[in-house]
Amino acid sequence: MLGFLNFYKPLGCTSHDCVAQVRRALGTKKVGHGGTLDPAASGVLPMAVGQATRLLPYLPEGKAYEATIRFGLKTTTDDLQGEVLETAAVEGLSLGTIETILPEFLGTIPQIPPRYSAIQVQGQRLYKLARAGEMVEVPERMVTIHALRVLNWRTLPYPELDLAVECGSGTYIRSLARDLGDRLGTGATLAALSRTQSSGFHLEGSVTIERVRSQGAGVLLTPPQVLTHLAIVSLAAEDLQRWQRGQAISLSCLMESSQTERAVLVCDDRGDCLGLGQVYGEDSHLLKLLKPKVVFQGYL
Repeated sequence: MLGFLNFYKPLGCTSHDCVAQVRRALGTKKVGHGGTLDPAASGVLPMAVGQATRLLPYLPEGKAYEATIRFGLKTTTDDLQGEVLETAAVEGLSLGTIETILPEFLGTIPQIPPRYSAIQVQGQRLYKLARAGEMVEVPERMVTIHALRVLNWRTLPYPELDLAVECGSGTYIRSLARDLGDRLGTGATLAALSRTQSSGFHLEGSVTIERVRSQGAGVLLTPPQVLTHLAIVSLAAEDLQRWQRGQAISLSCLMESSQTERAVLVCDDRGDCLGLGQVYGEDSHLLKLLKPKVVFQGYL
């Protein structure tokens, strides 16, 4: 059993819990996920099954969320799961004011992760240190936010903004909510979060655990279906033994890319994925070298 799973994570379930459910449903221990999603968030949780877990680092980058930000409220966790630190009446805050500020959060910007997060400081997870009452300095890091789009605005006792976010890996939407509130002088916290896209997987194509239980391996996607940003090299039958042994293979072909080194998916003549390799050689040379990097076993 080998492939990727576009899994829908429901509210209240940890990413680890979801992996355990899929392991039981498919009857295999070899299941991993890419990109942790908080229990208070729902949406896309990419998974890999079998030897495809070795390809998780090669998934395309990019994530998208739909977030609800509540103003006039600050919490210990920067979402509604934590203890309330401050509440304040919000007067005079308008959508126009927020839209004027939002461009400041676009591009590559500094961000401090929430104190309750899985970031490691001094060899320990931040959330463990926070639960133990230890106050440590959370290191700032650079993140990239590609787009921010207003979806809805509600003037409640605590005004709420629904925001679509497109960002790079490592971006905390809880921190974005907190920082936006600080910038406006009102305080803010994340009230709801749904991940609509992650590593090439989209919410509309995600499957629930009930569907995994009913269809089994039928819900899995093949590596070529998922890793569409990688070129595919098809090996001839006489090269399969060398590939399985981890030996380099000469390719008499002209790769389209001008890169001297690039990752490629390797398949047999039936289209079954055999792993991932690196192709070396300039475009000016017809002869290129394919070196195995991830070799799936059990195909011969």
